[in-house]
Amino acid sequence: MEQSFARRKEVDDQATAAASGPLTGIRVLDCSTVFAGPLACQILGDFGAEVVKIEHPSLGDALRGHGPAKDGIGLWWKMVARNKRCIGLDLGEPEGAAIFRRLAEHADVLVESFRPGTLERWGLAVDDLEASNPRLVVVRVTGFGQTGPYAHRPAFGTLAEAMSGFAAMTGEPDGPPTLPPFGLADGIAGISAALSAVLALYHRDARSGGGQVVDLAILEPLVTVLGPQPIAYDQLGELPARLGNRSANNAPRNTYRCADGRWVAVSTSATSVAARVMALVGHPEVAREPWFSTGTGRAAHADELDTMVASFIGARKRDEVLALFEEANAAVAPVYDTAELMDDPQVRHREVFTAVADDDLGTIRMQNVLFRMSATPGAIRFAGRRLGADTDAVLRTELGLEAEEIQRLRERGIVA
Repeated sequence: MEQSFARRKEVDDQATAAASGPLTGIRVLDCSTVFAGPLACQILGDFGAEVVKIEHPSLGDALRGHGPAKDGIGLWWKMVARNKRCIGLDLGEPEGAAIFRRLAEHADVLVESFRPGTLERWGLAVDDLEASNPRLVVVRVTGFGQTGPYAHRPAFGTLAEAMSGFAAMTGEPDGPPTLPPFGLADGIAGISAALSAVLALYHRDARSGGGQVVDLAILEPLVTVLGPQPIAYDQLGELPARLGNRSANNAPRNTYRCADGRWVAVSTSATSVAARVMALVGHPEVAREPWFSTGTGRAAHADELDTMVASFIGARKRDEVLALFEEANAAVAPVYDTAELMDDPQVRHREVFTAVADDDLGTIRMQNVLFRMSATPGAIRFAGRRLGADTDAVLRTELGLEAEEIQRLRERGIVA
């Protein structure tokens, strides 16, 4: 009885959390894989959407096997698959495709990341899905987009990071182009894909429009966030150089080693902040130089400014450096590892990480929802589930399939 009451309370709490999201009532089919598309659906689910994650019944999403694991359970999966009901369904089999078509008839958003032509090969052409459900928003996430000479190439975020110009401008001046050690391009594309879905829903619901197809190439959002490099090349013929932790736009801007071996980062995008930093480190006179008044002028004297700042910071322990910079109202931050980040008082106050109850691992901590909304905050209702954990519930409640039919499909490997 006590366990039953606890379970009912958990269900009620989850329903309340879902109702607090602005996307409550929106139904999403997530048949994307690995990171960009699944992250987009994670964000939609965090803010109330009902997300059904569709995976191959025997292979699952490759993300289940990416990154660190505990007791054979992928921890990245626990985060990115949160708030998603998981079903195993083979879309390449006619019966599996037929089930998918029925699910799509009642969906608001479909997110997929197959190579162009794959859905069509399975008899799931987007035009046909839209004919059955004119209100459907289809977000297609690929490396290079649905059109063009590279459309059918296999692509991952790493290739976008290489082609975009990011790698060419990242790293030490005398070192090789540098790739990020995490899914930067995929992450930016995932957030962009979530935005595109919400924009399409706004057009549909607030502007009395219909559904539409979003063609999102992972390469393109990353190009957008790289800043003025393309227009600088177009107008000036300039190409960005690798500067390590420095910036071509301002100085001092770098990481600096403290006396205790810890590191801090300093940024001085505003001239007033740069002047306060130089006064703090004992060189107020440089702020009177004509070149000091602009970020690019200071960047041209980065060697000189870095030497002054590094000398001051290198003679002091990190805690003292942070205190002195804060007292001077100068911009500084410690270079954290994950343990330090999760224990930081500002991070704890903001609940950047939150505890989530999980059937497999107990209580686990992960990143919280992406931003805070005062009226419809969203929530993490549950962590990523096992492959096929919700197949029976979805097929019975959504499509009215009987247990015997589901079992027959399972025995044939069409569902899991």
